[in-house]
Amino acid sequence: MEHSVVGNIQLPEPLVTPAQQRLAAIDIGTNSIRCIVVEVDEAGRFKTLDDEKATVRLGEGLTGSGEISLQAWQRAEAALQRMRMIAAGHGAEIIEAVATSAVRKARNGQAFIAAMAKATGIRIDVISGEEEAELAVLSARNNFVLENQRCGLVDIGGGSLEIIVTADGLIENICSLELGALVLTERFTAGDPVSEKDLKALRQHVHATLKKNLDEEDFDIQCLIGSGGTMTTIAGMVMAMRNEQFSSLHGYEVLRSEVVHLLAMLRRKTLKERKSLPGLSADRADIILAGVATVDEVMRYFGVNLLRINAVGIRQGLILKSLEKHGLGAAQAAAQNSMASVLAFARHCHVNERHARQVARLALLLFDTLAPRFGLTHRGRQLLEAAAFLHDVGYFINYEKHHQHSYHLIRHANLFGFSPLEREIIANLARYHRKKTPRKKHENFALLPTAIQPQVKQLAAILRLADGLDRRRNQAVQAMDCRLTDNRLDITLDAHEVLTVEMHCAEDRSDLLAEAFGLRVSLQGRICTTGQNLVAAD
Repeated sequence: MEHSVVGNIQLPEPLVTPAQQRLAAIDIGTNSIRCIVVEVDEAGRFKTLDDEKATVRLGEGLTGSGEISLQAWQRAEAALQRMRMIAAGHGAEIIEAVATSAVRKARNGQAFIAAMAKATGIRIDVISGEEEAELAVLSARNNFVLENQRCGLVDIGGGSLEIIVTADGLIENICSLELGALVLTERFTAGDPVSEKDLKALRQHVHATLKKNLDEEDFDIQCLIGSGGTMTTIAGMVMAMRNEQFSSLHGYEVLRSEVVHLLAMLRRKTLKERKSLPGLSADRADIILAGVATVDEVMRYFGVNLLRINAVGIRQGLILKSLEKHGLGAAQAAAQNSMASVLAFARHCHVNERHARQVARLALLLFDTLAPRFGLTHRGRQLLEAAAFLHDVGYFINYEKHHQHSYHLIRHANLFGFSPLEREIIANLARYHRKKTPRKKHENFALLPTAIQPQVKQLAAILRLADGLDRRRNQAVQAMDCRLTDNRLDITLDAHEVLTVEMHCAEDRSDLLAEAFGLRVSLQGRICTTGQNLVAAD
């Protein structure tokens, strides 16, 4: 197979897309039932076609009665009927369904499984807490970098809490505890609003359970990743508090201080008041306090201050397991990396790949020249490289205003390894590679946190100049030498031809660099006869 190189990452050339197949995965939890329908190719790559949720409260009253109630049973049957029809409508040939905590615990759990199979035709497997945790790991591996660090994966549902510790991507410890949001709500939160005494009792119970079931040791967790409805709700509420408007909660980062603030605020609210809070759906308002308290205790126990959100949860893990089970291609998780997903998206949008590579090389040379003096970070370099490959994806929509189209396409793209904020940064860099420079009155720029706006201007300035240096899209610049003086950036360009167009465009686009770095750009071209090639620094 032909291969190409991005930085030091070897990537395969585009594959011919084989016939597609569709399957559905259904996760029957204690609080809700989720169904995801995907289309998958022979290589195991898949895209989501539908994602349906129904809040059925299957575990309602289960702690006291020991059985799934008639009302919950009927709600679940109706939801599964709808999901079966949705899957059929999409042409899903395979339906994989699993039931978790509520059905595991209920005395009539097996009767429920048999009745659902008869009524809906859906065969349901009841999985253990450990199997549930393994699905969470599969999902996390597919969406986050777990290698070279110790990570804690936390999946909280209505009935149980799964905690997985991984070392370099390998499972080190799995623990399944009956600390689900619905179970804890029914046991500890009778008042409205919940009393401080009840909340304290809940927190003490969670802490004692963690201490009893997890070894007393310094976990040294570098990364905490959370999935489940409580986690995505926390992310939604924090996003609302920050006045951010990202298109997805997936990969969103939440500070523990924000979780603490949420918990204090929720404790003071009545149920009616909680239902009107931004980012909190009304059907989760009654159980969210217990969920947030549990997350806070987990973060405190592990001693971590940052939580990353995995919005797709165990249903995606079920999809990945199903791909392997049915021989539909190996799960894509292990082979994924951030630049591979960037290049895949660029190719999907039919970018001029030679131009994108040239702009990326030029941009990285400029970055490496400026970074030491201006404190530019390695992560900033990665975001710039991604933006260089994607700055022209807007052509996929239309040439006119393609920089604006690029912004919207990127911010909604599924780019592996980039948080919602980082996708927003990449999108903004692409937005400003031509035409107007960033201004506070631009909504897309104003939505960025104030503290990072100067960095975005700097990176956009580099991309803007690099794109100008390949104005004719013919990679005329063979080599580039960059030198910094006190207030000037001297650039010498080597080429086999006169670079009148490139130098004119670069000078025209140096306005943002002068604003962001306080540097004047000086360009000089010379005819190169040695055959040397432009090489970006690693």
